Amino acid sequence: MAVIWFHLTTALAAIGLGVVSLLLAKGTQLHQLMGRVWMGLMLCATLSSFLIHRVHPPGGWSWLHGLSLWTLTCMGWSIVAIRQGSVRRHANLMKGVMIGAIAAGTAALAPGRFLAGVLGY
Repeated sequence: MAVIWFHLTTALAAIGLGVVSLLLAKGTQLHQLMGRVWMGLMLCATLSSFLIHRVHPPGGWSWLHGLSLWTLTCMGWSIVAIRQGSVRRHANLMKGVMIGAIAAGTAALAPGRFLAGVLGY
């Protein structure tokens, strides 16, 4: 149960910080700092997702675990892109990761999921 709360907390913080980061000026020291913090939060959220198997039998995987793997891959490509000076590719990858995070969060609200139970439906 603790891993689910850890995952939820880091994912929500990452989505909030990501939205703010997308709205602020790019390339500034603040943007870079927020990006590093966001990357740490997303790493925690994605890696902790592999420990969650509540919907499936122990050891079971879902499409959300595939999304976590894809998210880790895109985050890595994003770092490579910005270090190579490809700002557009970096930005597109980060937007894609945010869309994926929001999609995963939306799926977590489905009936029968932990978050749906917490919210009382």
